Amino acid sequence: MIARLIPVNGGEPILLKKDVILVGRKSDLCDIQIDKNSISKIHCVIIKTDGLLFVRDLCSTNGTRVNGQKITRGALLPGDELSLASVKFEVELSGDPKKEDNAPIKENQQTEMLTEFNLEIEAEEERLDSESGNESDSGNEIKLISE
Repeated sequence: MIARLIPVNGGEPILLKKDVILVGRKSDLCDIQIDKNSISKIHCVIIKTDGLLFVRDLCSTNGTRVNGQKITRGALLPGDELSLASVKFEVELSGDPKKEDNAPIKENQQTEMLTEFNLEIEAEEERLDSESGNESDSGNEIKLISE
């Protein structure tokens, strides 16, 4: 599957190459850097899986919206408008999902994968909240763990 974010106000489309993409203002942590003050250092994560795109807001200051609706997490469909603070993109999906094998997908496999991912993010958020008294950026990393 080829997935792109097309800036609504013009500009180069952003190709989503990886399966897990961290989006934010901080260049040394994020896969996609958006250099706008309204974007949080670590704003959201976009996940590509089985021909679908999912987005999860990472407690950003100015929020993440899909088609104008503020979300904490949600699916992205072709033509949806993804807003990260004041920066808007149109979601473009094309091509077939990878057909590496023809084994059927277990009914709850995708849900289990996302639940596990959400639990890992929530644990990391709790850890960061407990360290929130420390204003230094050193050592504050979100580690995405995949099987």
